[in-house]
Amino acid sequence: MTDAASAPQTAAERRRWLLLGLIIFAGILNYVDRQVIAVLKPIIEQDMGWSDADYGRLASLFQFSAAIAFLFTGGIVDKLGVKWAAPVGVATWSLAAMAHGGANTMLQFSAARVALGATESMGTPSYVKTIGALFSARMRSVAFGISNGASNIGAIVTPLLLPLLSAVVGWRASFVIVGALGFLWVALWFVSTRGLPLAPEPKPVEAQGKIGLKVLLSDRRTWGVAGAKALSDQVWWLLLFWAPDFFHRVFHVGMHDIGKPLAVVYGFAAVGSVFSGWIASRLLARGLSINTVRKGSMLVCALLVTPVPLAVLVDNYWLAVLLLGLTLAAHQGFSTNMFATIADITPKDRVGSVTSFGAFCGNLAGMGIVLLAGELLQRGAGYLPLLAIAAVSYLIAVAWLQVFVPRLETAQA
Repeated sequence: MTDAASAPQTAAERRRWLLLGLIIFAGILNYVDRQVIAVLKPIIEQDMGWSDADYGRLASLFQFSAAIAFLFTGGIVDKLGVKWAAPVGVATWSLAAMAHGGANTMLQFSAARVALGATESMGTPSYVKTIGALFSARMRSVAFGISNGASNIGAIVTPLLLPLLSAVVGWRASFVIVGALGFLWVALWFVSTRGLPLAPEPKPVEAQGKIGLKVLLSDRRTWGVAGAKALSDQVWWLLLFWAPDFFHRVFHVGMHDIGKPLAVVYGFAAVGSVFSGWIASRLLARGLSINTVRKGSMLVCALLVTPVPLAVLVDNYWLAVLLLGLTLAAHQGFSTNMFATIADITPKDRVGSVTSFGAFCGNLAGMGIVLLAGELLQRGAGYLPLLAIAAVSYLIAVAWLQVFVPRLETAQA
């Protein structure tokens, strides 16, 4: 290949990885915005007079609004296309995050959580659609693994930096400052995509009008994805909203010390995501089928979660940290292969819709478990029943996917 021929390809490759970097940055902001309330819970609940049940209801409202919004955002993402979907999502959820800083009553906080959940639902389908469009089937595993793993940086830096920021500017200003970062991202995205042909692709005449709720729900692949997402995502949401409280309640870790255990836990999650994506890519390159690689990876991850109830029973604080870290590493490995599966087996013009429907089911399940957590903790039941649910959820998810999609195959259109 001549230098003249290779130069455009090299430039396009660099642009592709730049856009992946921005998608990762958006994922980091997404985690930061949603986790601020969990990290600052001790000082906010003291200021606002919240109970465990109040916090559980706020967390479940976030999940519920996101779940309902996912019924619509997948179609919106497919219509907006790669160039516009992500910045619209980031700009709107950044405004919702900033609104928390002005909330003074439970009703106002509830409205802000509903707005944040609804707008953040643009994130997942836009990320999956963007990565699916930019990378080949073999490279998607790596791209999803890197994206999923790096996004955990948000969950790592939030408990490390937010207590320091809130000590300087207060918890209200912290919401505003963190939310404002989203508008910086939007500016960077438009500069980076300038001149790229990323508008929605026109559908062939014969494909016009085919995509609708009936088509979506009559496809067994949709239900396979949806059930697996519901069963696995509920564990992620449980730990995202309640892990800080777990360490505070069980091991008496103060707010200003919570950053270290959470950084380790989400550091494990990042490693699990990147490693699973790399392994999957290597196995596919060796000629193994998508069915073998994706389901085999998810089964291994499911087995790694099973010891998590021991986190409540051990006396060693750091052993509990490692158990939760292993759980989230396995979750991210599972999630990386699930997102890649969606991009693999779903027709391109339906990727956003299937992703959103799966996320809808995942958020409904997440809403249920975070609400259940608040009620159980208020009644003194502790974390053991919740972690027992987590221990078996992924195994059931793999079985569910096998029943609905016995063989994963690359979509033909």
